[in-house]
This record gives sequence, C-alpha cells and structure tokens, in this order.
Amino acid sequence: MPMIFLRRAGGVLMILVALVAAVVAALAAFFCAAFATALVPVLVAAALVAFFATFFLSCWAGLALFGLQRSQRPAALAAAVATVVFGAAAGVPLFRPMPRPVGPPPGSDVRFWDLPTGSRIAYSHIPAVGRPRPAPVVFLHGGPGTANDGISPAGRALAADGFDVYAYDQLGSGRSTRLSDIRGYTVARQVADLDAIRRRLGADKIILIGQSWGGELAGHYLAAHPEHVAKAVLSSPGVLWYGAFRERASGELWDRLSPRQRERAESLASSPRMSAAQLLAEVNPSAAHALLGDDEADELFRRILEASVSAAQCPGRPPASLPANRPGFYVNQMTIADARTLPDPRPRLRTVTIPTLVMRGECDYKDWQVTYDYRRTLPDSTLVYVPHAGHAIAMDQPAVYLAVVRAYLLGHRLPLPPYTAATPPT
Repeated sequence: MPMIFLRRAGGVLMILVALVAAVVAALAAFFCAAFATALVPVLVAAALVAFFATFFLSCWAGLALFGLQRSQRPAALAAAVATVVFGAAAGVPLFRPMPRPVGPPPGSDVRFWDLPTGSRIAYSHIPAVGRPRPAPVVFLHGGPGTANDGISPAGRALAADGFDVYAYDQLGSGRSTRLSDIRGYTVARQVADLDAIRRRLGADKIILIGQSWGGELAGHYLAAHPEHVAKAVLSSPGVLWYGAFRERASGELWDRLSPRQRERAESLASSPRMSAAQLLAEVNPSAAHALLGDDEADELFRRILEASVSAAQCPGRPPASLPANRPGFYVNQMTIADARTLPDPRPRLRTVTIPTLVMRGECDYKDWQVTYDYRRTLPDSTLVYVPHAGHAIAMDQPAVYLAVVRAYLLGHRLPLPPYTAATPPT
C-alpha cells in the first residue's frame, strides 16, 4: 500500500515537474524566436511546440521512472492533458486584446504638416494680434508622448501680445502619426522634426517653451541649432544628460504615490501583455510592437498616467486631469531609452548664449540637481522658483506661470526674483 501511494504521488509530482519544465521551455522558445523574427504567430508556434514537446517527453520519462502500471497510465495521461489545457487557458490573457482608446477627433483648429523627415505632425496655430513679432512661439509638450489639447491659455495670451503661437503633437503621440518601426523614436528624430517645423514656418529664429520632456527637447535643440533660437523657456525640464544622474534621473514620483495609486499602476504595468511586450522590447522592439499595438499600448499608458498624475502636484491642490489627446506609449519608452545612450551635450551648451528661463516648482518631484543642471550649464539662463507649484507649474499656478513667461518674453521685470543659490530653498 505505501508503495502504491508513493507511485501515485510520484505521478502527480511528475506532472507538476513536467508542467514547470514545459512552461520554462515555452517562454525560452518564445523569446529566443524573437531574435529571428517579429511575427507573433511564429513566436507562438515556437512556444507551443516547445511546450508540448517538453511536457509529453517529461511525462513519458516520468511514467517509466515511477513505474506506473499500464492500467494507471491512461489516468495519468488524462491528468496530464487536463493540466496542459489549464496551462493553455492561463496563457489566454497574453493574447487577449485590451480596450482601445477612443481619442478625440481632430478639431477645426487642428492642421497637419507633412515634413521632409517623413513625419506627419498635427498642430494648432493662433496668429498674432496685430503685427506679429519676428520670432514665433513653439510649445513643446512633455512625456515623451503626452500631447496637450492644442494651444493652452498661456499660448492664447501670448498671441494677444503679438506672438504667432504654435503647439504640435510630437511624432508618435496625440494625433500625429506612429512609426511602424518603433526604433525610429529617437531624440535626434524629434530634433530633426522641430527644425523641419522651423523651416516650414519660414522663421530664422523661434522661441521655444518646453514643459518637462519638452524642456529636455529644447535643450537638445539648443545644442544642435543655437543659431535658430531667439529665447527659450524651460518649465520643470527633464534630465539634460542621464549620465550625470544615474538612479536619480527619474525623480521620486513613484515614492509619492499612495498605496492605492501604486497598486493600480503596478497592476497595469505588470499585465501579461504589457509584461511580455516589455521583455520582447529588450530582444526585438518590432516583436513587442507586433504583440502589443499602438492602440492598446497607448490606452494602457493613459491609465497608468491617470493613476499617478496627482502625485506630480503639490499636496492639497485640486486633482489634475490629463489632456483628452491620446498619449504615445512607444515614443515614450524608446525615446527615453535612446536619451540614456546619448553623449553629454553640456560642453556644447556651455558655449550657447541664448537667453533661457528655467522654472522650478516647489513640489517638483524631480531631483533639484536635474533642474539646476540647466542653470549652471547655460551661460545666459535665469532660474525662477515658483512656490506652491508641482511638476506642471502651468497647471498648479497658471496665473503665476503666465505672468513670469510673459514678462520674460516681453523683456519686462520678472514678477518673481531670480533664484541664484545652488541648493533648493529650505
């Protein structure tokens, strides 16, 4: 009796070991196949072949090892088949499409540029009131990939001051086109698009107003084309050079999330399809894109942003809402990855004498040195510290933001004093 019990227990153990071995083999085959192809059906076929071959070979080996009698083998095999079916069902979430976004249709003020870079870019324009000033204003949104809804109230106020004002959806976000090869989302491509836009406007010089990543993009444009920038305003700019910050480059936004927000963000970011896509991106970005298309990835990205946006504000501020415009997941992931590989632009920027305003909010989640790096690098820069504002100063303190930006661009005295210390206020 004990021997029979041990044999039956051994049969169950055999099935479990075979299942584990089969899952490991399937995952290995799935990701190894991605080195050779981006075709998802081929990846799935490789995984299935590896799964079933490993499982049944392990089972037959186990049957012989535990010496199950012929009369016991059908039951063991039936249990094995049931286990396979259960395992296959568990893999369904990996291939079940997620909800797709229903973005706002282009409004009457949205137009498109077909640039020589190959990018089709959505933009909005408000002409200057009266005779336009020599340099148009171009707003650069954050993210990468978090496009705004057209021109902001600040942009409309600047148009009333005589500036031609433009706001555009960067490649891979908003209403602009997505690339079929996501490896094309690079900092250099965004800089090239911006310069192509400048030429399309017929402007020798432009005024750049960048928020977060938009400030980082403005910094890279200044390094590449300083002769074409009249002034720049960098509001809560992103990391100028990742090599200088390492682990601090992302700031402390994650630490500011409440337990509920963190749980929500983690559940979204670790969904089976998202996890598989992120792993595939390390092997073959095209395979990741084929598995998780732009529509699904962008919608998931929006939900992650919605779960964490309030953590970028000062405590007690009214909850912020995301723009209705569609975010871009792959341009976010690939552009940041590319930025981490770039050489240091600061030696070049130390020679650029373009008037630049750097704005920092009291509650900005980014490390202080990320912001101050712009002030100490750009020779003709002014740093302004904005109390009671988070990462999005224009959202938390719109009146102060507008007053500072207008004064700077019009050459008036700033309503807030320049901040000159190398350390943040205490």
